[in-house]
Amino acid sequence: MTEESDTKRKQLVQLEQRRQASMAMGGAERVDTQKKRGKLTARERINTLLDPGTFCEVGMFAKNRNTAYGEILSDGVITGHGKINGRRVYVFSQDFTSMGGTLSETHANKICHILDAATKVGLPIIGINDSGGARIQDGIDALSGYGRVFYRNTMASGVIPQISAIVGPTAGGAVYSPALMDFIFMVKDIGFTYITGPKVVEAVTREKVTDEELGGAFVAQKKSGVVCRSEQTEIECYDNIRELLSYLPLSNREAPPRTDWGDTPDRKDTTLFDAVPANPNRPYNMFSIIEQVFDRRKGGRKNYFELFPLFATNIITGFSRLNGWSVGIIANQPNSKAGCLDIDSSDKASRFIRFCDAFNIPVVNLVDVPGYLPGTAQEWGGVIRHGAKMLFAYSEATVPKITLIIRKAYGGSYLGMCSKDLGADAVFAWPSSELAVMGAEGAAPIIFRRELEKTAEPEKLLQEKIKEYREKFANPYLGAEHLLIDDVIDPAETRSSLITALELALNKAEVRLWKKHGVGPT
Repeated sequence: MTEESDTKRKQLVQLEQRRQASMAMGGAERVDTQKKRGKLTARERINTLLDPGTFCEVGMFAKNRNTAYGEILSDGVITGHGKINGRRVYVFSQDFTSMGGTLSETHANKICHILDAATKVGLPIIGINDSGGARIQDGIDALSGYGRVFYRNTMASGVIPQISAIVGPTAGGAVYSPALMDFIFMVKDIGFTYITGPKVVEAVTREKVTDEELGGAFVAQKKSGVVCRSEQTEIECYDNIRELLSYLPLSNREAPPRTDWGDTPDRKDTTLFDAVPANPNRPYNMFSIIEQVFDRRKGGRKNYFELFPLFATNIITGFSRLNGWSVGIIANQPNSKAGCLDIDSSDKASRFIRFCDAFNIPVVNLVDVPGYLPGTAQEWGGVIRHGAKMLFAYSEATVPKITLIIRKAYGGSYLGMCSKDLGADAVFAWPSSELAVMGAEGAAPIIFRRELEKTAEPEKLLQEKIKEYREKFANPYLGAEHLLIDDVIDPAETRSSLITALELALNKAEVRLWKKHGVGPT
């Protein structure tokens, strides 16, 4: 062996040794502790999320600059890119076995580098969060690192999809990078997210609370609406992130992927009308409409991907397909608060509308809304400004917007669910729909007050007037006469009507006034 070849062999040996040292992460003992907690390691998480054998690591040999606490290989975060369903994505995964996944200057630099690369080339980024927060020993450099990550999250917003998975502790400043991303997934029992932990809460307020009660996956979805989905296991979490990405474009520079599930565009369903009770006061499950109208999948799989299934359940948000086209769904849910709009549902819907608009995803609105939820809690909580967010989001959106009125559409909530006046490209109504300033039960006593005061049988007359009001003033044909409804359709033809309208609107062009940005309600 020549001296030159011996030198090269040693260089390759050294390379392999360095790689193996980095692959060991925090060491066997800490890796074992991670697994005993029921958690995957940072690299296992990436390999579970991505298509097998596609991960290309970036920054493996980076390490901490502050050596006061020793050398931290890869500095507590694994970064790189790979493929999901054959499409490339960028990913970072915090390593709790190395200094508790705490963020240092170099740790932040690695995340920033990946965010910059993803934004530049136009690819989604997925962040897997499992961190003890800022590394105390790094002081202001760690805080600066968070600031640089937050800035890049903001600059990437609306340019590339950003998805976060919380699979460990995420506290203090660590919560804000996920909060600035588009979707947050969280795994029960191992994921926690809060600004201040239980010990601080108890010290300041004397309130005793556990990690799970304060910021566990169930609480963070159902109560605070911080996370879009809470999953039972890490495997389920990564499977659902893969499912979500199947509906999304890689960036705002392209259309969402079109996928043929084998359904036909002209499929009719003569039983669809039966899903809606004849009595307008009886609830029903809006998912029964979604399951029948949108593309069906083989094998009995759900044909929709719901977001925030436990939060603001009076409105449904999620993705599905129409003739293969990816669409966002906004739907009132009569099974919850009668489908009324309120503070939380308005926030939930408006942000989803803006996401769809940013990434060229058409929005289909299924309307059965009796109004805004009344009460002091709503008024004092600012339902006016929260409700206005939906008006702003729909008016601002330039993607195709298709609206189907199924039953009730009263007052301001009729406008709030994307009427013609807010830019709907097509509005359809079923013959069962009631469009009016207010419901018949509320309107009839006002309109026919004098007649009711004079009669000897006011209750009997009131019921007659309620019926008269519905027939004369709350039917869909008045709106159709004034071109506020494009067509009153047979429910059996709903699917084909929506598909035709969608495909007509896909290539529409809308010119808006130039402005730096709008100033919407907060």
